[in-house]
Amino acid sequence: MDAYDKGSDARHGQDGPGGPDRPGGEADSAGTTAPEAAGAREAAGVPEVAGVPEVAGAAEVAGAAQPAPPGPAQPSAPRTGVAALSPRYQVGAVVALAVVAVAVCAHIGLVFLHVAPSNTLTKQHGDVVDEWVFPEFEQNWKLFAPNPLQQNVSVQVRAEVSTAGGEIRTTGWYDLSAEDGRAIDGNPLPSHTQQNELRRAWDFFVASHDSDDRPVGLRGTLSETYLRRIALLRLDRDGAAGPGGVVERVQYRSRTTNVEPPPWSGEKVSDRPTFRELPWWSVSAETRGAKSGQAGQAARDGGAA
Repeated sequence: MDAYDKGSDARHGQDGPGGPDRPGGEADSAGTTAPEAAGAREAAGVPEVAGVPEVAGAAEVAGAAQPAPPGPAQPSAPRTGVAALSPRYQVGAVVALAVVAVAVCAHIGLVFLHVAPSNTLTKQHGDVVDEWVFPEFEQNWKLFAPNPLQQNVSVQVRAEVSTAGGEIRTTGWYDLSAEDGRAIDGNPLPSHTQQNELRRAWDFFVASHDSDDRPVGLRGTLSETYLRRIALLRLDRDGAAGPGGVVERVQYRSRTTNVEPPPWSGEKVSDRPTFRELPWWSVSAETRGAKSGQAGQAARDGGAA
C-alpha cells in the first residue's frame, strides 16, 4: 500500500492522525507544533512577518525586521556665485556692489531734484545738480507740471532753388513734423532722430531767440546753424532742388493749433492755426561745402577712370 495513503499508519502512528503528543495539529521536524511556535514568537516579542516560514527561528525574524544601517554621507553640493570666492574676493565684491548702489541712488536723487519743483535743496545746490544732469541726462519735461503743453506745433520749411537753367524758383512748404510722424506711426522701434531731432532743434531755437527772432548769445547762432543743416538734409532727401538744382536759401515757419479739450470740461478754444515765419536764411556756406565735396568726388572719380 502507498505510504502516503490516508488509510496508512506510516505517518500517523498507532494513535491516529493526531498522534499521542500533538492532539491539535501536526508536529514539525523539531517536534514543535505551529501554535507552540507562534506562542514562542509572541513571548519573545518578535512580530510576525509576512512571507517568513513558520519554521524560521525567532532570531532570523528579528534580524529581518531590523532596518538596514545608514550608508556613507553624501558629499555636499559645490558652492556657486559669490560664496565660491575666497574671503578676500568676497569682501571686494561686497564693496563694489555697495559703491554701485550708492552711485545709482545718488544719480536718481539728482535727476529727481532736477525735474522737481523749486525747493530748498535745489536753491542751495542747484549748480551741483545742473553740472551732473547737463548735458547727458537733461530732462525737458516737468514731473509736476501744472499746465502741460496743450498745443500741436508743426515745423515746416521751404527753399529758394537755383535751377540748372539759371532760374530761381521757390518750392512749396514741406511739413517736416508730418514726415517724422509718418515714420513713427506704426513703427515699434522708431529712431531717436525721427522722434527728437527736429523737435529739440526747434525748442532750442525758440529758447535762444527773442520775440523778433534775433539770436540771444552764441546759443542762438548755433541753433540757426543747426536748423539750416537739418533743412538741407531733409530737402535733399525729398529731392526739392530737382536735377541739377542747388538750394540757395531756406525759410522756416511753425504752425500751432490748440488741442481740443474734452467735452466735459466746458472749455472753449480757437481751432484756427497760428503761424510764425522766420526770415530767409542763406545756406551758401553749407552748399559751398557740399559743392566742394561733390567736385572733389568727381575729380577722384575722373582720376580713377
